[in-house]
Order: sequence, then C-alpha cells, then structure tokens
Amino acid sequence: MRSPGKQSYFIGGIVICLFGAICFSTKAIFVKLAYRDTAVDAVALLALRMIFSLPFFIVSAWIASSKTDNVKFTFRQWVAVALVGCLGYYISSLLDFLGLQYVSAGIERLVLFVYPTLVLLISAVVFKEKIERFQWIAVAVTYAGLLLAFVSEAKLNDAQGPDFYLGAALIFACAITYAMYIVGSGRLIPSVGAAKFNSYAMSFACVAVLLHFFITSNVSLLDLPAQTYTYSIAMALLSTVIPSYLVTEGIKRIGSDNAAIVGSVGPVSTIIQANIFLHEPVLAAQVAGTALILVGVLLIGRGKRK
Repeated sequence: MRSPGKQSYFIGGIVICLFGAICFSTKAIFVKLAYRDTAVDAVALLALRMIFSLPFFIVSAWIASSKTDNVKFTFRQWVAVALVGCLGYYISSLLDFLGLQYVSAGIERLVLFVYPTLVLLISAVVFKEKIERFQWIAVAVTYAGLLLAFVSEAKLNDAQGPDFYLGAALIFACAITYAMYIVGSGRLIPSVGAAKFNSYAMSFACVAVLLHFFITSNVSLLDLPAQTYTYSIAMALLSTVIPSYLVTEGIKRIGSDNAAIVGSVGPVSTIIQANIFLHEPVLAAQVAGTALILVGVLLIGRGKRK
C-alpha cells in the first residue's frame, strides 16, 4: 500500500489528468466551430493555435532552464524531445485538424480514443512489454465499441461518402502518432522533468507547424474573421497550453498508462459538448460504442496493474 503522502500525490495526479482530458476534449469543438463559422482551412487554423500558444511555452522553457537545479539536456535528449514533441503536436495535430474537416467531433474523439490500445501495442513491440490475455480481451472490446459507433455514424445522412472514411483514416493515423507521443513522453519525462519536457516539446512542435504553414500556404493570418481569432485563442489556452501541462504533470505522478486510463473521460466530454454547442445528435449506437470503448480502456489499465 502507498503511504498517505504518496496516496495523496497519486490522487492529485488523477485529478490533474482528469481536468487535462476535459480541457483537451474542447479542442474538437473549437475546430468544428471555426470550420462552421469562418471557413478557415486546417493548416491556417493550426498555425494560429500554435502562434497564440508559443509565447507561453517559450517563457516556461526559459523559466525551467533558469532554475538552479536545472540539468542540461544531452544532445540525444534534445533530439528525442524535438522528435516526440513534433510527433505529438505537429504531425498528430495536423492529421487531427485535417480529419475534422470530414467527421463529427464525436466520432473524432471515439476514433482518437483507441490510442491507449496503441500505447499497449507499441510498448509491446518496441520495449518488449508482455501483453496479458486480459489485455487482449480489452483491446477486442475497445475495437468492437469503435466499430459499433463507427458504423452507426457512417449510416447517418450521407456520411458513407469517401470523405467520411478519409477523415476517419486521418484521425486513426492521428491516434497512432499520439500513442507514439505518449510512449515517448513517458520515457523522457522521468529523466528531463515534466514542465521542462512539455515546454521544449511544445515549442519545437509550434515552430514545426509554423514552418509548415509558411512553406505550404499562401493564406494571410492577418486578414481573417474576428471569430477565427477568438476560437484560436480559446483553443490555444483551454485546449493546448493548460491541458498540456496538466497531462505532463499527471504522467509524472501516475505514469503514462494510468494517465491514458483517466483520459477515458475525453470521449464522453466531447460527445456532450458536441451535442450542446454543435447540435450533433447522440445516437444510441454511439453511446453503446462509447461504453464499450471505455470498458476496454479500463480493462487495459486493470490488466496493467495485475
């Protein structure tokens, strides 16, 4: 059993991860609102998100590196932090923003939320961690839930068109890259520190996104509708800066596997918000699929603790 101090530290980590997951779940809502109300494209919207986020990460990185107990990164750590950061918040975010052009916020979160199963599989392949039979059952339950929700969404209106499947494929690719980020960050945070890792990883990702925008886009970021900037600022603060620090601190306290489990609130939060703010219907099959996905993720966590 944990001592009272360690127990409160662990519980605090759960609460931190919970709030981080809820904040992250607002991102799809802001993206869909921006697409609906301003007709901004995915790359420009992602660039704005990072422009408004970058100052916070630069200041935080400077503060973390100025501390007396600061330990300088080795060259390999610099490379690892840059790669993991770009994987999680440049490549993964770009795939997500592109996919959200074609699928609802609810289905985006459900597809994305299979990432805990991908964390499990990546850990097994790369780090030779054994997957218990119990966890294989959990993976099967998770994907059964995803299939149920996915089929019901595909039948809704004209969603069976090719764009829907393209969007779903992009979101699934996003889930893979985000799972790789979770695995990588779980390995790096203990050695480099949560706040410092997050600050530099996010700074690298912001720079990568902006380079991508300026190289590939001819859209002016200075002449967009006012609502675009409102949604972008809200997304930068509520869906990027605040939750990124919450989740990295949570991973530090309870580990990446437990953090992924606590994040199970994400799909539920997104579905509720999508219904309220975007008027997306809540389908019975979607609810059932969500329940199966959550059960599968929780079973993965239980298997990990055995």
